[in-house]
Amino acid sequence: MKLTFLYYPTKDVAAAAAFHRDELGLSEAWRDGTETVVFWLPDGSAQIMVSTTDQPAGPMYLVDDVEAWLGAHPSVPVTVERYGIPGGSVVGLTGPADYVFYVFDQPDA
Repeated sequence: MKLTFLYYPTKDVAAAAAFHRDELGLSEAWRDGTETVVFWLPDGSAQIMVSTTDQPAGPMYLVDDVEAWLGAHPSVPVTVERYGIPGGSVVGLTGPADYVFYVFDQPDA
């Protein structure tokens, strides 16, 4: 597992992007139209993703294979059903104290 994104949903991507760029001074890494903008953390170790996707906020960890990861962790409750992303898939899970985190893979990317 490698922490890759910190995911933050927003209703206003333009305002969130301006805040991260202008107020926090972060550099844009990439964007997906007007729905998602991603910024590098200052040390380059991960990225902050702001998006209109209606999912709970949480860290996103890259794994080799989502199905294998789920099989190895059957007691971790699924919060957001697995769905496709470019080159792979992502699933949201619940940890202790009801916090949400995600694991995703991109074997076809």
